[in-house]
Amino acid sequence: MKTRVTILCENSVGAPFDVLGEHGFACYVETDTGNYLFDTGQGLTITQNALALKKDLRHIEAIMISHGHYDHTGGLPAVLKQRGVVKVYGHPAIFSQRVWIKNTINRDIGIPYRQGFLESLGADFHFADTLTEVGPGVYLTGEIPRKSVFEKNDPHMSLVAEDTTLSPDPVRDDLSMVLDCKKGLIIVLGCAHAGMVNIIDYVMQHFGRKEIYAIIGGTHLGFATETQFDETLRVIDKYNIQHVGVSHCTGLERASLLHAQLGSRFFFGCVGSVLEG
Repeated sequence: MKTRVTILCENSVGAPFDVLGEHGFACYVETDTGNYLFDTGQGLTITQNALALKKDLRHIEAIMISHGHYDHTGGLPAVLKQRGVVKVYGHPAIFSQRVWIKNTINRDIGIPYRQGFLESLGADFHFADTLTEVGPGVYLTGEIPRKSVFEKNDPHMSLVAEDTTLSPDPVRDDLSMVLDCKKGLIIVLGCAHAGMVNIIDYVMQHFGRKEIYAIIGGTHLGFATETQFDETLRVIDKYNIQHVGVSHCTGLERASLLHAQLGSRFFFGCVGSVLEG
């Protein structure tokens, strides 16, 4: 199938007119059989950017949620108020209560809205922790096995139990989207909390391919060790990934290093970026 992925929400902008940046991620996916939304950003820019980029949120087949953080789900009410009743796919744990703690900062980073409120706006939630086909050639990975020893959890993220005790948050609900398109597989990452290497290996195992056409989205490499970064580059070469578009949680330093290593295979996935497959 022919596919077009357009980034609607991201930390920076590439289009010269009328779009805004925010800390978050969302992309609009157009296919031969329907259009989809993957994540919704914080909610500060998705409506404006969709209008500016001429992407109609009223006619999407489904919404997919990569994981339950505010910067990927905060735009749900704005989208639902335009679309009305629509299927929303995600992991069963997306509504977990979560905090980010570092030094004197203690912030709630979970989904900012109750499930019932979102359902009242039209969200028809479909939860799964295994590979799910959302539409023809459009998949959510399900929960990613954590097999690599070098892809670590963020030590500043914690889960909050009902008794308010804290425990490390491995972000088990981290899912990625896979598009089986005309030019090959495209993997779209929300934040890659599960680790790019783990995600890529899992996708290749399930789809039985030897190469990947493109990978785009938040890589979480801004927080990676040198070993993790080097291993990620090795896997990009192993599967001959032709296009690597980094966004959101990659960081400018890591993005620069990726550009230096990958050359023309690299692009920056900012607001307005388009990938065709």
